[in-house]
Amino acid sequence: MKEEYTYEVIIIGGSYAGLAAGMALGRAMKNVLIIDSGNPCNRNTPYSHNFITQDGKAPGEITQLARQQLKVYDTVRIFNGRATTGVRTGRGFEILCAAGEKFSAKKLIFATGIKDLLPRIEGFAECWGKSVLHCPYCHGYEVRNKKTVLLGNGESGYELTVLLSNWTKDLALLSNGKSTLTDNQQDKLALRSITIKEEEIEKLEHYAGQLHTIRFKDGTGIPAEVMYAPLPFEQHCSIPQSLGCELSQEGYIRTDHLQRTSVYGVYACGDNSNRMRTLANAVATGTTAGMMLNKELVLEEF
Repeated sequence: MKEEYTYEVIIIGGSYAGLAAGMALGRAMKNVLIIDSGNPCNRNTPYSHNFITQDGKAPGEITQLARQQLKVYDTVRIFNGRATTGVRTGRGFEILCAAGEKFSAKKLIFATGIKDLLPRIEGFAECWGKSVLHCPYCHGYEVRNKKTVLLGNGESGYELTVLLSNWTKDLALLSNGKSTLTDNQQDKLALRSITIKEEEIEKLEHYAGQLHTIRFKDGTGIPAEVMYAPLPFEQHCSIPQSLGCELSQEGYIRTDHLQRTSVYGVYACGDNSNRMRTLANAVATGTTAGMMLNKELVLEEF
């Protein structure tokens, strides 16, 4: 017979946001289960940055330290598994895992992150998180002044190109097809010697994930050491939507300033509910979710 336990709170997702929420609840002496599949979105990234006291550490090292520190709080349990379905019950919620384990709780926190949808460009996946990056605030300092390209187009592509000029002057915008920039935007980029390449990309040439050349379908290519690529995404976990949690127009779980979703008793934190995709923000929103959910439980029971 598979495990079947009842908790006050189940946290789905055991990376930075989920572990931070677990610590806040553990310190409030709540009975908590963290369900984690061990598949964080930053698993390809060798180092994390822009998080005070942890700058430059490997993501897995930070996670392991957080898990070790959570062991102090004996009301918090971490279960290694993948949550597959969730339903509302008369007493709260029930979560079923892939191997058949069933858990129930009064409240839920989703710290499940998002899944980047990588383009079908040869070499892209091998470079993702190493020399193909998503955020200059996370990685820009380490690749400053390097030969850099941005995969983007239109208004968002222009805005990110302008931002990236803070870290390097050797910069090109790859629209991967017809550019949709305005004449004024193109003129501003040209004044700063930022080229626009409309050729469609065939592949990224690299050494063990370190980019060196962008090869186009017409046979031409340009040297590049770094690519920034803001990508489309989908929710990593569909359970929040199945429970009725609203998504924003961009595809994030909609939350208020207390990390509450549109479904009472369900909270969300980290990358699944906020475009500020940093380790520091994940920890901050996770801590907020844990604290505010604890307050909700206290008020209900007082």
